[in-house]
Amino acid sequence: MQKKLIITSMAISLFFLWSCQGQVSQPATSRGDHNNNVVGGSFENGDFMYIGMPTNIASVDTSPGWHQPGQQLLITGTMFKRDGKTPAPGVILYYYHTDVNGLYANKPELDRRVVRHGYIRGWVKSDANGRYAIYTVRPAPYPGREFEAHIHPAIKEPGIDKEYYIDEFVFDDDPLLTGAKRKRLPNRGGSGILRLVKQGILQIAEHDIILGLHIPNYPGSFERAGKSGKEIGEDQPSFAPYHVYGPDKGSIACPVCKYGRYQGLLYFVGRNPDWNDIKKWLSFLEEQSLARGRFLKAYFIYGNDKDYNEERIRTQLEKLGAELNLQRIALTMVPSFSDTESDVNLSSIDPDLKNTIILYRNRVIIDKFYELPATEDNFRLIINRLEASRSPFENLP
Repeated sequence: MQKKLIITSMAISLFFLWSCQGQVSQPATSRGDHNNNVVGGSFENGDFMYIGMPTNIASVDTSPGWHQPGQQLLITGTMFKRDGKTPAPGVILYYYHTDVNGLYANKPELDRRVVRHGYIRGWVKSDANGRYAIYTVRPAPYPGREFEAHIHPAIKEPGIDKEYYIDEFVFDDDPLLTGAKRKRLPNRGGSGILRLVKQGILQIAEHDIILGLHIPNYPGSFERAGKSGKEIGEDQPSFAPYHVYGPDKGSIACPVCKYGRYQGLLYFVGRNPDWNDIKKWLSFLEEQSLARGRFLKAYFIYGNDKDYNEERIRTQLEKLGAELNLQRIALTMVPSFSDTESDVNLSSIDPDLKNTIILYRNRVIIDKFYELPATEDNFRLIINRLEASRSPFENLP
């Protein structure tokens, strides 16, 4: 049964403004508001998440929107502690979003105190392995506005008195999610961008959450997890090195943009190359790439700006590729790790480290390592992380 909504455009605008203010009460900094040392900063209407909250919350929820005539959506992933690797059980995730018409729609049985959130709302609690899943309908953007479709999430951790919000879930394929908007995302709890695969009529988004990441006043001493590379849980920035050797030889191609769907490994070496160590790493990565096929892409990115000579480096990398008989590994180069033309500077790589190794999946960083020598123990470490982070949906189109 369909209902006609008659509402003035001014009322619609006021309603949307009112609804979105439930997430943030005032303009925030790039990492959030540090208001009064409260975990997460200001969060107007954060208490809404407790209104109607079930006594027993499962790790899987089907929202009231699931039965709307729209695109069915599954959001599933793991809650991790601040290290981005340890699963976090017992964490409550509250969510709400618009319906298929872009409205925070209501029903008579909805508690009047939360009408601004609409009736499409729900809760999940991460299980013993940190896992959660939400079955819902894909929300529509606000009608008549250039604001991307989104889902509002909020977190309540055991042991932390205050709830806090994380990045809104937005959709990678949404034309309203522009490049400029992507760069402004604060990455609270990690990247909020949902990247979708399809199984029949269902769209599936794998979405892990890193508790405390970029959350103001989060308890404990959490400096950057490392001085090289972006944080675990953030998107690996796009960049465009020159491919000296490998499948894209002779071109400038972005590893993340072109091959970001599955697992990827970026092996950065800057001002202190150890060529014997590099050869061992490349041989190992070639072996892994051949064994895993399309499910793993690995790249060597050389960014030594000391006495930089483009032609000399090209010749050196070509000889290296031929010597090791590399078939799948890409040997690439940039003038330096601070180079803005290639955008490699966005990756925040320390050029003085022996190496920086970044693992990512679906463009999201899942682990990173520094000063890692090429030993059998470290090869096993990489293999274990690749196996642990494989997607259960990797065979889907």
